[in-house]
Amino acid sequence: MNIPALQVRDLTVAYREKPVLWDIDLDVPAGVLMAIVGPNGAGKTTLLKTIMELIKPAAGHAHIFGKPYKQQRDRVGYVPQRGSVDWDFPTSVLDVVMMGRYGMLGLLQRPGQRERDMAYSALEKVGMEKFAPRQISQLSGGQQQRVFLARALVQDADLYFMDEPFQGVDATTERAIIAILQELRAAGKTVIAVHHDLQTVPEYFDWALLLNVRKIASGRVDEIFTAENLRKTYGGRIGFLDSTSTTNETVGVAAVGTD
Repeated sequence: MNIPALQVRDLTVAYREKPVLWDIDLDVPAGVLMAIVGPNGAGKTTLLKTIMELIKPAAGHAHIFGKPYKQQRDRVGYVPQRGSVDWDFPTSVLDVVMMGRYGMLGLLQRPGQRERDMAYSALEKVGMEKFAPRQISQLSGGQQQRVFLARALVQDADLYFMDEPFQGVDATTERAIIAILQELRAAGKTVIAVHHDLQTVPEYFDWALLLNVRKIASGRVDEIFTAENLRKTYGGRIGFLDSTSTTNETVGVAAVGTD
């Protein structure tokens, strides 16, 4: 029996008694590239943070490869929303990427040549090796996003959580990022990304979760990414570019806002 990369059971999160996530059940198999999509306030970011035990749920639990996150932390990589990071912190690109290795080092162990080599290799993969000595505050938004992706790559994780990895990047950077995510999937890694551009979901992802406080649907994109399910998710507040009346057909829709 294959153990899911992520299993969520009866997960409920509330702020001041208002449900933000309600009774979520979710199974994500290993080796998929999954999008989490839903309208503003749907709980997309909250779901990631609760799985990683940054937010305490009111009920339910999540398991990473069959165990709680705290027992599997070394197997998880995380790329936060770019807007949640203090980019004025005085540190270099290389140092930011090497931070991805700190969890694998002992409390008194400093990063050495191996960690530097891994950091440079990750920066090369995202096209940022020439920027290694530069201060992160001097980078563009797309460059900063590439640096945080490199930091996740050096963790050599089995499961990656990414919160809006394409937010604020240009088309070239977006293509570079999705190519790397697809390489991770090809290597057997699992990638779960909050994503807001519904039009690219069928092109970029093979698995999806449609979320609006409750789970509307989850599974293979070609099975659940339908006009009917999207209407349930967004309450009819989306513009269809290629809607059909057949619920088994995948649809293309306009981009919508983020969580």
